Amino acid sequence: MGTPRVSLPTVVREWGRIGCIGFGGPPAHIALLRKLCVQDRQWLDAREFEDAIAACNLLPGPASTQLAIFCGWRVRGRLGALLGGAAFILPGLIVILALAVLFLTGTPPLWVRAAGAGAGAAVAAVAVQAGTSLIPASWRRATTRAARARWSVYLLAGAAAAATIGPWLVLVLVAAGLIEVIAATGGVRRHPVPVLPLLAAAGTGASVLLSVAWVAIKVGALSYGGGFVIIPLMQSDAVNRYHWMTSAQFLNAVALGQVTPGPVVQTVAVVGYAAAGIGGGLLASLVAFTPSFTFVLLGAGRFDRLRGNQRAQAFLSGAGPAAIGAILGSAIPLALALTQIWQYAVLAGAAILLLALRRGVVLTLLAAAAVGVVIGLAGGPVPH
Repeated sequence: MGTPRVSLPTVVREWGRIGCIGFGGPPAHIALLRKLCVQDRQWLDAREFEDAIAACNLLPGPASTQLAIFCGWRVRGRLGALLGGAAFILPGLIVILALAVLFLTGTPPLWVRAAGAGAGAAVAAVAVQAGTSLIPASWRRATTRAARARWSVYLLAGAAAAATIGPWLVLVLVAAGLIEVIAATGGVRRHPVPVLPLLAAAGTGASVLLSVAWVAIKVGALSYGGGFVIIPLMQSDAVNRYHWMTSAQFLNAVALGQVTPGPVVQTVAVVGYAAAGIGGGLLASLVAFTPSFTFVLLGAGRFDRLRGNQRAQAFLSGAGPAAIGAILGSAIPLALALTQIWQYAVLAGAAILLLALRRGVVLTLLAAAAVGVVIGLAGGPVPH
């Protein structure tokens, strides 16, 4: 299939439309991009699209965002990638910053605080649902008894790291990936270790904006397996290290990242807003998505080779289950951040809706928020 020449206004309009209606996280984004680019317009063939999905999953960062950027590159080159990626990201960014102003500025009205407390109570269940949904595909990659034994160890290590060591979680992800590379290929010579994750684990920052940028670059460069992987890292920085937010406000931020359209990584914009207002939110989003644009703009032409790269596949075979474990483990600090008895009841109800009844994340969070509003208006305790 030759390279299509799609007009830039079409790219902006169609990618912006997906950014507006893309509720439900990566599965929804991928389905919408497939319908647009493969089924309706036939700009890409099915195999190339599937290859792009696989390649984006091998890269650190939000995979569905990278896929949107790649599709923009495929239909209109680098300018299409830049404009398409921006159009995909901006609607959710505008919505989440508007909600951050409502939830975090001054003393919000009681109903707002109650809605946030209800939705925040359900976030740990969302993390469990996100992690368990990734297990089957990852488990199928381990085809031998030894590989499955290592898979289980990586999963448990990621979960333990997310629950206990927060900002150092990335070292566990990288170590799992490198161990699997060694197991699969016998060594890592002539192939450099990913240094960005190692450097990001060390983090420092002299001012608020520098600190926001540092947190954001870690988010953008380390989110293997989905946005929930970096929740423990963000929680440690935003709540415990820099004290930009309370635990309750952080739960609100995670919930907002789930109910707004576009990438889940937008949660970092709420953290940036809590630290330095609108400017901090915009800076956090810009920095967090820069690695995704960079990876695609520099490497899109090699995506077919990346998918077939033995070491890249092996690294993901180790880092992938560790990332899934980290997503599951992130539920522990999220649940521990709850302060009211009724929030644990909401958490249990959300777990039933998501895991037993298989309801959608957005519906579950909205229902939890509604329960919070009812309890708050009835005089129940609401965390500040």
